[in-house]
Amino acid sequence: MTTDINIEDYNYELPEGRIAQNPLPERDASKLLVLRNNIIREDIFRNIRDYIPSDSMLVFNDTRVIRARLIFHKGTGARIEIFCLEPIAPPEMESAFLARGTSTWKCLVGNAKRWKKGQLEMKAGSFTLKAEIIKPLADGSFGIKFEWEPSGLAFSEVLERAGQVPLPPYIHRENIPEDNTRYQTIYAHAEGSVAAPTAGLHFTGEILDQLKTKNIRFEYTTLHVGVGTFRPVSSSNLREHVMHHERIFVTVKAMKAILQQIPDQVIAVGTTAARTIESLYWAGVKVIAGDTATYPAVSQWDPYGAYPSDIPARKAIQALIGYLEQRGSHAYSAETQLMIIPGYRFRIVNGLVTNFHMPKSTLLLLVAAMIGDRWKDAYRFALDNDFRFLSYGDACLFFPGVGSISENIS
Repeated sequence: MTTDINIEDYNYELPEGRIAQNPLPERDASKLLVLRNNIIREDIFRNIRDYIPSDSMLVFNDTRVIRARLIFHKGTGARIEIFCLEPIAPPEMESAFLARGTSTWKCLVGNAKRWKKGQLEMKAGSFTLKAEIIKPLADGSFGIKFEWEPSGLAFSEVLERAGQVPLPPYIHRENIPEDNTRYQTIYAHAEGSVAAPTAGLHFTGEILDQLKTKNIRFEYTTLHVGVGTFRPVSSSNLREHVMHHERIFVTVKAMKAILQQIPDQVIAVGTTAARTIESLYWAGVKVIAGDTATYPAVSQWDPYGAYPSDIPARKAIQALIGYLEQRGSHAYSAETQLMIIPGYRFRIVNGLVTNFHMPKSTLLLLVAAMIGDRWKDAYRFALDNDFRFLSYGDACLFFPGVGSISENIS
């Protein structure tokens, strides 16, 4: 079965020196590996317009990375790092960022053994931020209550003043001012991610203008990237892996535009955009099946036998749009746990812009679902030709081989 996958088959040797530690001086100067018609080509990202067919649609993830790292120092000098993951009170992301005076978040705490109780405090002029552990949580994180003065500041403003961009764990350096802009796409809008949708980091305004001259349309969805995106698959068999949840938000207007594009070229900019688009399909399938108790959220195993797999993409999206309009909703807002692995049949996405991913990661599994074992050739080519890997690294443009999109799930 599809889920009987040995994760060691998606391992490769990634030398430490190939992991990009800094962005290039220019966003679009990164290398571009193109795989189409089973042919691998190397180019520069600023030439991506030459490889995207006219009349295609690019779907972007417009999430914005928040300055989620807060560094406190105790009176003893001990450094305590608090990494904000998701809000607890108020629980909604938008409300949490607008909260004034106090807000409670689920957080990771670095050096937690040195902070057993009491408040931590940081001051800068008239600004004061305090943090206190409310309770430890089952997954090793903590509920942290923040209080600040002036209390008229929104929590989003607090993070802008006191927080740092949460660089990935494989970037082994301190933050620099450049990270505030370069670890953010130029179209970032909806605050809520603790990691960037890195495929979008290469795009510039000039590139977007050039793509428009080919009648290439753009749509924007939102998936707030969580820290779980960095977690490798630790179980040898995927059946034992629990996929992380992430919040997605897609307007009915965007869904209608995507609906009109089906079955023509829909290219996801990033694995997060791909998961968002494909999640729309499965949400629509659940509507058709009458399973709307979870509004309808998407679980990791939904595509692998839990629901009918032969419903046309247009029918599923139409069902989801109808369900939302009947409820008076202008957007689909839910959690997705969708795990796209080899054997998955893409219903809407038929092209992918992405970076190079960690060995044994769910992101690499998604790439393998798109292009099959050709991922090994692409990654070998990249390693042999001095490509830079991971978040600040180079880019790929993948199109599936003949038969990949229509392959049935076993």
